[in-house]
Amino acid sequence: MASHRKPRCSTLTGRARRTAAGVVGAAAASVTVLAPAGHAEPRPAPEQVRAQLDGLYQEAEQATQRYDGAREQAEALQRQVTALQDDVARRAAAMEATRERLGELAAEQYRGGGFPPGFQLALSDDPRQFLQRAGMLDQAGAVERQVLEEFGRQRLALDTRTAEARLRLADLDARQRELAAEKATVQDRLNRAQALLARLAAEGRGTADRASRDSARPDLDPDPGAFAASGRAAEAIAFARAQLGKPYVWGATGPGSYDCSGLVQAAWAAAGVSLPRTTYDQIDAARRVPRDALQPGDLVFFYSGVTHVGLYTGGGRMIHAPHPGAPVRYESIDVMPFAGAVRPS
Repeated sequence: MASHRKPRCSTLTGRARRTAAGVVGAAAASVTVLAPAGHAEPRPAPEQVRAQLDGLYQEAEQATQRYDGAREQAEALQRQVTALQDDVARRAAAMEATRERLGELAAEQYRGGGFPPGFQLALSDDPRQFLQRAGMLDQAGAVERQVLEEFGRQRLALDTRTAEARLRLADLDARQRELAAEKATVQDRLNRAQALLARLAAEGRGTADRASRDSARPDLDPDPGAFAASGRAAEAIAFARAQLGKPYVWGATGPGSYDCSGLVQAAWAAAGVSLPRTTYDQIDAARRVPRDALQPGDLVFFYSGVTHVGLYTGGGRMIHAPHPGAPVRYESIDVMPFAGAVRPS
């Protein structure tokens, strides 16, 4: 998975500020572990290693949300381009039919001894000029004038829609290039995380607790808050429970895999509620609720950049798609820095 949607002290939007703050923090956390091996630096403590690995995954999550937004925008633009191209084709066919009618009328006029200049102009490469020289139409009869006027309207509309289609195609090309860049960024962060894991595995240290969590059996994990949910929230949680154990794949919205925002979007869609695609938009799409008032079904967001989201299930726990290598599972909402919550309805 766009968005993707001035001479001041700061030109960043709220979303951009959140993203920038998260990127800076995550990047700082990931620097030391990736230093060249030739430097004789102290080996980081296990908690430092975990922080660095989490930082790399957070950077990947940030890039994933940007990728999801850009892809959503690209898909919307593609639909617009397709509709415009279909409309252009219909208008071109209608204009061609009118042109043929003009040809027939011109032939009749020629056989009758006259060939009004209006026909010559309409059949030329730039027929809309006749709208600026309407006097020529006086030389044709009522039927001829009507056909000429229709032809001019069709040509103007066709030119307008063709120009609009070209603009949308240019926008689509820009979004597709943005997608490719974000995809490369995500893959780079994930490659760095995998390289770190491989290095630590070779050294036999630092990841036992993470490996234990990531290989847990989420399908057997009881949910202490499941029975407190009702209505649409219960439907959303039931859907999320059915996804337990499925893999995290960045940009995925199901049914076989998910990223974090794709999972909660799909869960609430199953309950009949439409949510935006990215965490940046999801946190603004419903009523905010404080942490001490959380109810099952609420969306809970994490990190200063609002780059991760889970579905609250009660009892201080959530179902979420954590990161590559970790399946959809239950987890405490205390494992990441809490950023806010909203309640879809």
